[in-house]
Amino acid sequence: MTETTTTAIRASDEYAAQLAEFSDEYAEIQRLRAALDAREARLLARSAAYADALADSVVPAVFPPAERLALSRRSTCAALAMATRTPEQTVQRATNDAERLVNEAPAVLESLEAGRISARHAQTIIDQLSDVPTAGRAVFLAEVLPVAEESTNANLRRRARVLRERLHPESITARAVRSEADRRVEFEPAADGMAWVHLFITAPIAQGIIERVEAAAAESRAAGDTRTCAKLQADALAALALTGVTPDDIMTSPVLPHPIEVQEHIKPTVQITVPALTMAGVSDAPAILDGYGPIDPETAARIAVNAPSFTRILVQPETGAVLSVGRKQYRVPADLQRAVRLRDGTCRAPGCGRRARACDLDHSVAWEDGGTTDVGNLACLCRHHHRMKHLPGWNLDHGPGGVLGWTTPDGKHHRTEPDPAPF
Repeated sequence: MTETTTTAIRASDEYAAQLAEFSDEYAEIQRLRAALDAREARLLARSAAYADALADSVVPAVFPPAERLALSRRSTCAALAMATRTPEQTVQRATNDAERLVNEAPAVLESLEAGRISARHAQTIIDQLSDVPTAGRAVFLAEVLPVAEESTNANLRRRARVLRERLHPESITARAVRSEADRRVEFEPAADGMAWVHLFITAPIAQGIIERVEAAAAESRAAGDTRTCAKLQADALAALALTGVTPDDIMTSPVLPHPIEVQEHIKPTVQITVPALTMAGVSDAPAILDGYGPIDPETAARIAVNAPSFTRILVQPETGAVLSVGRKQYRVPADLQRAVRLRDGTCRAPGCGRRARACDLDHSVAWEDGGTTDVGNLACLCRHHHRMKHLPGWNLDHGPGGVLGWTTPDGKHHRTEPDPAPF
């Protein structure tokens, strides 16, 4: 055996030993993570059960029983969310999943606790289980859990869907009708002036939309358009949504319009905050589109031209400050409403991102308790957090400059500040 061969074998052995160490440690980390996920599920399920048990004690009797239960749960989830800087809806969804895992799939929870499956495997099983009637759940779980313990999550999803369909005693037609009630559109801001629009709709309609935009993109490409297929498909869908037109509707031109042309068809009711120097044309500081964030000045100008209802707010370029427009009356006048909503931007509860324009204007110190109607005593709270603020154990202090100090029923303190000036 040559020296070169010996060196190669030694290197191979060292690599194998080191790789074994890496893979063993990685597997141990995943096992510990799974055990922690199981521990979290048990905790969230206990917190929900505790909230239910004490609902009549912690929520005033003025609310109906079902509403007391919901408010007690939401209060508990809100406290957990604030303590971990987690979106409240995320905690609510995690709690619902945890209850299903603990109460309806204890064998899956035990497998997660032992590290034989991951939290993703458990989530896949719970998602599929959620619409299986009680009579079929035991069989479903007995067959799907061994698959989860021996395969990737992607393979589990495929197998679980097939198994669920085979075991489900209810017709797919009935389930489709029920699921159709959940159809919706969701908006998700992205970076650099971009955003996602998610459409949850029936599969045939979704497939039809995809086929139409693909056909429109192919036609435009065949006519000599140099945009990529991905860009053409995105532009086709935008043109269809905003103008109702794609190239197959226009016999004279098979080429898709450019996004800038499509923007001319946007006729929203918008609020755009624009720096004074930008409006004067001597700065390229971004404008702020309500509900999204920074957009470039040219796009803001194009949208504003077509908006039938347009509120343009000029702010002081150095500080972005808005002056108080206080009034001494309970009803909040329009100019004061605008000032408070502009200052807050969103609901002022910790972690809540609901837009200010969709929130209540709440007197931090109640009017009947001597509170005044001015920017120093008004804050934007969504209806949920407005009601929650009045539950026992919750407290809100309104400090100078619009700073709010929240105290949760577990005695923890949280602070929110007004939406910072964007410029």
